[in-house]
Amino acid sequence: MFVEDRAVETGFSFSNAVPLPPERRADERLIKILRVGTLIIDGRRELCLIRNISAGGVMAHVYSPLSPGQKVTVELKATQPVSGHVVWIREANAGIQFDAPVDVAELLANPQVLDNGWRPRTPRVEIDRMATLRAGARTYWVHARDISQSGVKVETDHPPATDTEVVVALEGFRPLPGVVRWSTEASCGIAFNQLIPFGELIDWLKREG
Repeated sequence: MFVEDRAVETGFSFSNAVPLPPERRADERLIKILRVGTLIIDGRRELCLIRNISAGGVMAHVYSPLSPGQKVTVELKATQPVSGHVVWIREANAGIQFDAPVDVAELLANPQVLDNGWRPRTPRVEIDRMATLRAGARTYWVHARDISQSGVKVETDHPPATDTEVVVALEGFRPLPGVVRWSTEASCGIAFNQLIPFGELIDWLKREG
């Protein structure tokens, strides 16, 4: 069973204390909202599920081994890295203390849609996977360099222009329709038409990694 099937919604607190390990419940509720975050561990990026957030730290469901005292960086937003260290581990959950308190109110104010109509950028993970990119009648062989629930960056010669409708087919993953949001001579950024469910994305990353 994936953690989303049995985890409660993300909790927020204005306390400077690090969230405590979860208590086992006989009647665990179905998930309402779990925020997706990124952990930067020894230079590599991994997705995680944020179970609780306080001004002083987070409790996160993680997908690789961590150790108490280990230095990590948590990205609660794509533009907001927060440094800290692991203070406790229980099964797949980790308590991480921030080096300095964060503004929880600002996190709660994260807009669902930006002023230009786009969704805020979701946490991304660097990858190096082959894929095909179909734009109309043309098919490109591309290298996917990073991916999130909302989009992917690919590298290829003469990529499609901005606003081109495309379909991305990553190795071992279903075709993903989207739109080119930006384009250079050798790469482009694609926003998917629909968010990839977190469980589906993490399963693919673990299987293909």
